[in-house]
Amino acid sequence: MAEVTASKTVKFVVTRQDGPDAKSYTEEFEVPYRPNMNVISALMEVQRNPVTTEGKKTAPVCWESNCLEEVCGACSMVINGKPRQACSALIDKLEQPIRIAPMSTFPVVRDLVIDRDRMFNALKKVKAWIPIDGTYDLGPGPRMAESKRQWAYELAKCMTCGVCLEACPNVNDKNSFIGPSAISQVRLFNVHPTGEMNKEERLDALMEDGGIEGCGNSQNCVRSCPKGIPLTTSIAAMNADTTKHLFKKWLGM
Repeated sequence: MAEVTASKTVKFVVTRQDGPDAKSYTEEFEVPYRPNMNVISALMEVQRNPVTTEGKKTAPVCWESNCLEEVCGACSMVINGKPRQACSALIDKLEQPIRIAPMSTFPVVRDLVIDRDRMFNALKKVKAWIPIDGTYDLGPGPRMAESKRQWAYELAKCMTCGVCLEACPNVNDKNSFIGPSAISQVRLFNVHPTGEMNKEERLDALMEDGGIEGCGNSQNCVRSCPKGIPLTTSIAAMNADTTKHLFKKWLGM
């Protein structure tokens, strides 16, 4: 990895786009180096002084961020060819010039800001929530076995960042594959003592076009997930559950 010192600057090549229908282009920036800075802090420097390396005044770069501690998933972008979180991408560990681009799986709104509707619609399709009867206090819910709770907690770490969809070769504008994150969320909610009451509905959704059959088992998702979620394990488990569910429907059980 390239090392930078306090006497040097950090060079960036940012892929930009002025609007959803505009053509993309690149601009180069150079910002002063500070110890322990991440990509977000460098983008903030560009935002404060939006001048390219050629001395051209330009519009500030647009991006999304919120928590700045790899919890919200908002700052997903492609950094040096890999989809990841900009808040946890440390400058000291990146080769220069650092190339930043929006994730290509999602439509670009502007610059590094993307439209994540595809991901959220996938969660709606599989009913990734626990339904309740009204908004009044229902009292304590059923307890989850500790053996289930431990691995279910790992699935609950998903921050809908979209990195796994960007890494998956089967998620693109030519098909309707819902992606690994939604499949893993089906596994999470189906194991919940209350959520399992709607288990069959979620499995039916996974058996529709764009569901689990769209997975090509490239395993890029599990390698790229910033939270280390066992996505391929979830996909295998849901593959087994949908197969059992299908046979039960055939047998009228």
